[in-house]
Amino acid sequence: MTLEAAFGSVIKQLRVEKGLSQEKLAFESSLDRSYISQIECGHRQPTLLTIFQLAKALQVAPAQIIESAETLYNQ
Repeated sequence: MTLEAAFGSVIKQLRVEKGLSQEKLAFESSLDRSYISQIECGHRQPTLLTIFQLAKALQVAPAQIIESAETLYNQ
């Protein structure tokens, strides 16, 4: 699994756990829905700002997202 895919998987898992659609997450994070989709599919590498926007919208710490992605990537 690539690092991008691991990150995307974590974002999707958190989004689903919070009961958010891609569209709602996009709205809450001030990002485009298609960009959320591309992140979840591992086709985009988010910037630091984007990670913080996603974390705020998902109500988790940015470090939690990174740590979860790192764990998944290292499996």
